[in-house]
Amino acid sequence: MSFLQGIAASSGIAIAKAYRLVEPDLSFEKKTVNDTAEEIARFQLALSTSKGELEVIRDNANVQLGADKAAIFDAHLLVLSDPELISPIEDKIRSEQVNAEVALKETSDMFVTMFEQMDNEYMQERAADIRDVTKRVLAHLLNVKIVNPSMISEEAVIIAEDLTPSDTAQLNREFVKGFTTDIGGRTSHSAIMARSMEIPAVVGTKFSTRDIENGDIVIVDGIKGLVHINPTPEVIAEYENEARKYEEQKAEWAKLVNEKTVSADGHHVELAANIGTPKDLEGVVNNGGEAVGLYRTEFLYMGRDNLPTEEEQFESYKAVLEGMKGKPVVVRTLDIGGDKELPYLDLPKEMNPFLGFRAIRLCLEEQDMFRTQLRALLRASSYGNLKIMFPMIATLDEFRDAKAILLEEKEKLVSEGVKISDEIEIGIMVEIPSTAVMAEQFAKEVDFFSIGTNDLIQYTMAADRMNERVAYLYQPYNPAILRLVKMVIDASHKEGKWTGMCGEMAGDETAIPLLLGLGLDEFSMSATSILKARSLISKLNRTEMEALASQALQMNTAEEVVQAVKTATMA
Repeated sequence: MSFLQGIAASSGIAIAKAYRLVEPDLSFEKKTVNDTAEEIARFQLALSTSKGELEVIRDNANVQLGADKAAIFDAHLLVLSDPELISPIEDKIRSEQVNAEVALKETSDMFVTMFEQMDNEYMQERAADIRDVTKRVLAHLLNVKIVNPSMISEEAVIIAEDLTPSDTAQLNREFVKGFTTDIGGRTSHSAIMARSMEIPAVVGTKFSTRDIENGDIVIVDGIKGLVHINPTPEVIAEYENEARKYEEQKAEWAKLVNEKTVSADGHHVELAANIGTPKDLEGVVNNGGEAVGLYRTEFLYMGRDNLPTEEEQFESYKAVLEGMKGKPVVVRTLDIGGDKELPYLDLPKEMNPFLGFRAIRLCLEEQDMFRTQLRALLRASSYGNLKIMFPMIATLDEFRDAKAILLEEKEKLVSEGVKISDEIEIGIMVEIPSTAVMAEQFAKEVDFFSIGTNDLIQYTMAADRMNERVAYLYQPYNPAILRLVKMVIDASHKEGKWTGMCGEMAGDETAIPLLLGLGLDEFSMSATSILKARSLISKLNRTEMEALASQALQMNTAEEVVQAVKTATMA
C-alpha cells in the first residue's frame, strides 16, 4: 500500500477501482499531399465532427451542471471557429503541401506555446482550450477513438493528469465515485465542477498517473487531500467507516436547512449562495440559502451571437427575485473581460485582459449595453429584494458615474409609469487593493461592500492563482489579506453599512472562524457548502473568534495563522 498527498478539491470519500483516462496514441507521420483541396476537406470534416461532439457535451453540461459551467464549451466551440487558428492551418496545407495532422499540430503548438508564456490567467486558459479541442480534431483525423468518460458503466475512481472541462462534464455520477489528478488547484475548472457535482476529488498529486494502474483499488480522501493506492483491508474498513460517518454528517447538516445561521453565543450572520442562472435556485433553496450573495449576470450574455434583450434579462432577474421569496438577491452587473469574452462585441485583444478593459470599465464606455441591463434590473426590482453591485470598481469616480447612470434610468422608468422598488441597495465589489485601502471613503457613498477574494488575493500578492509555479502565493490566510478584509468591514460598520464576501474564501473551513471574528456580515459560497458552513458557525463563539482574528492580524505568515485557527477551533 502507498499513498499520495494532494489538494482536497471536493469533500467526501470514494473507494473504487481505478479507471485511467489515458491519452490515446495520436502519433503520425509527416506526408506530402498532392491534392491539397481534398486534404483541406478532410480537415474540415474532422473540424465539423468535433464541433458536433462539443455541442452535445455542452448541452449535456447545461442540463446537469447549469449554463455557467456549460459556457466553458462555448469557448471551446469558438476556438474551432476562430479564423486566426483555422486559416493558418489551411494555408500551411496549401503552401507546404503537408497532411492536415502536421498543419494542425504545428499551428496549434505555436499558439499554445505563445499563450502559455504570457503571464496571465486568461491567456493560459486559452492555451488549455486550444490543446483540448485540437486534440479532439487530431483524433478524428487519425480515426482514433477518444476515451469517453460518459461510457463508464461500473463504479470507478478516475485517474488523469488533468481533467479537461469536457472530460468532467461527461462524468456519470452514478458510476464515477471520485477522481484524482496530477495537476490542478481548488480554483481550476475541474475542481469547481467536482464540487457542483458533489464528487470527491483530490488534485495536484503530481504522480497519480505514474503510480496508479487500471484496476487498482483507490481511496480518494477529498477531506484530507489523500489518495491511497491498493490499501490493506484494514484501511479500507477504516475508510468505509469514515465514509459512513461523512454521510451521517451530511444528514445532520441537512437538518439545518431551515435554520438561521447563528454562532454558539447567539450572533447571526447570513449564509448566501453564488449563482449563474435561475436554474441554480433549486440548489440554493435545497441547501437553506438565506440569500443570493452573487448573481453572475454575464452568463446571460455568453453562448449566443448577440446581446440579450432588455426583456430577456428582465425575465431572468424576475425569476430569481420571485424564486427567493423576499430574501436578498445581490446582482453583479456585467463582468465581461478577463477570462470571459463576448465574440459579438469584437473587443480589442489585450496583453493582460485581467488588468484591462473589463467589468465596470467596459460598461461605462459601452453605455447602451449597460443601460439596457440596468433598466431590466430596475423593472424586476418590484418582484423581490434586489441589491445591485458594480464589479471591479477602482475609484470613487467610477462608482459615482455608474450610480448616476442607474439613477438616470430609474428616473426615466418612473416617468414612464413603471413600478420600481424604493429599497434597492447599491454596492460595489471590493477586489482591487486600492479600493480596500480607500474603504472608509467608499463606505460613505455605497450601501454595502462584497469582497471578491479570488481577485483581491491574486492582485494583492501579484500572483496568478492558476499559475502552478506561483500557486504558493495564493494565500487567503496571509495577514496582509486579513488586514485588507478588516479595513473593509470596519469601514462599512463605521457608516452603519454591511459587508459580504463572495469569493472562495467565504466557504473555506479555515477562513470562516477568522471572518466571523473580523465581523463579516454575509458569507456567499457554492450552495453545496452552505449547510457545512452553518454547522461550523453554530459551534463557534464569536467573542473567542474576535480574539483569534485580532491575533492573526499581528502574525507574520499564513502558516502561523492556519495553526492558530486549528488550535483555537480544536480546543
